[in-house]
Amino acid sequence: MSSEDCKSSCWVISDGAAGNERQALALAQALDLKPRILRLSVAQPWAALAPRLTWAARRALRDQDHGPIDPPWPDIAIGCGRRAALLTRCLRGWSKGRCFTVQILDPRVSPDLFDVVVAPRHDRLSASNLIETLGALNPVDDAWLAAGRARFSRLGQCPAPRTAVLIGASNSAQTLDDGYFEALHRALAGLFERQGGSFLVSASRRTPADRIAALRRQFAAWPGILWAGPEDGENPYPGILAWADRIIVTADSVNMISEACATPVPVHAFAARPVVGKLGDFHQALIGSGRLSALDDDDPTQGLPLRETAQVAARIRALWQRRPSGPPAA
Repeated sequence: MSSEDCKSSCWVISDGAAGNERQALALAQALDLKPRILRLSVAQPWAALAPRLTWAARRALRDQDHGPIDPPWPDIAIGCGRRAALLTRCLRGWSKGRCFTVQILDPRVSPDLFDVVVAPRHDRLSASNLIETLGALNPVDDAWLAAGRARFSRLGQCPAPRTAVLIGASNSAQTLDDGYFEALHRALAGLFERQGGSFLVSASRRTPADRIAALRRQFAAWPGILWAGPEDGENPYPGILAWADRIIVTADSVNMISEACATPVPVHAFAARPVVGKLGDFHQALIGSGRLSALDDDDPTQGLPLRETAQVAARIRALWQRRPSGPPAA
């Protein structure tokens, strides 16, 4: 960590979506910054129109404790998601350009309203200040996996091959309905019949409670663990990725697939029907890079782990330092 970074103040701006906050926090950590995490509450009509409507936005924005958003402004602000982009955009003006603003994902307004925009290729943006990625930013690297392996060493006692199963939920791009999970269960049953082993299952915050209950009944027949919330103890997600011999991910989540692909093991995105649109473009890019393969592929390619966060951080640091109002001098 440089002496400049030690003195730089940082806000990570969250719109409340766990996946968005995780991306922004991963980037701040890769920049060796200790951020203040601001989980925004946005009043209407600013919430619906974010980040386009900036008039009187100070009155519309509150932090997680319902307090106002006041100076001193940070040296750097990192936002992720459309509502977070409202504050990231405003900070550039409120600070008279002294705050270096980084927005992750398509901000739905001109990228020129921020110092840097970081967006995946499937967002199809074009701008001189764009840093393009294949997947979502995340903290997964060798050190992160080693820490997860050590902290959750008990998972190493589960029979091999250990198959991690990461469960999301329906969204606008993929429908995870009864038919989807019946097909997934048949595929996993066939896998267990052929190879044995165990399943390390992690549900997301988005997974509905009734779906989790059904998953508990299904996976109870096989060795392994299922984590779906605090009632199951400490979240073993880092250990699940670290101890997995292969990873199966529901097809809905760019974040989960990106984190799975940051490991060195084979990754399969289970899709009961074709994946189309921007999400389909993302899947095809990973298949083309050798990081994603079909579950029934007898010889899955692994490719190199998809790890983009450190490179993105290095490019942002260089751009930030070239500005007259860049990181404070040592």
